[in-house]
Amino acid sequence: MTSKPGWEGRFFEDFEVGDVYKGRIGRTITQADNIWFTLLTNNTNQLHFNEHYASFTEFGRPLVNSAITIAIVAGLGVSDTSENGFALGWDAIRLPNPLFEGDTLYSVSEVVDKRESGSRPKQGIVKFRTRGVKQDGTVVIDYTRSVMVWKRAHAPALRHVPEPRDDA
Repeated sequence: MTSKPGWEGRFFEDFEVGDVYKGRIGRTITQADNIWFTLLTNNTNQLHFNEHYASFTEFGRPLVNSAITIAIVAGLGVSDTSENGFALGWDAIRLPNPLFEGDTLYSVSEVVDKRESGSRPKQGIVKFRTRGVKQDGTVVIDYTRSVMVWKRAHAPALRHVPEPRDDA
């Protein structure tokens, strides 16, 4: 039987400034997602979990918690941007438009900078501008993020899956 490699993510060598990655998976935000995340993180702003309270605001309904927005948009982009790395920092996070329960999020990321790491020769630093876009194209979150990314020859992702044993 021939082993076929699956998706292994992108490595430092795979990125070029100007590349744009449109995540293929979308994620619809449910009421349960919004309430669960808001209360799990001890956020007491009723605008995220109290429909009656939210009805008195300019939005007329609950807003999706911005922390879950960034978490989901970042997660949707991992397979394209940071599957073989880890975040170093987030910059200039903006929330230009509201997100509501029932909206579907997509992640679009552009490589805005790439450089060798000065202290880690087995890795490099890639900076992305990521936008969370809902189903009608409205941008609901826009941020930049720097990621330390493995070079292909040194990535643990290529070595961690054990071979199955026939004696088991």
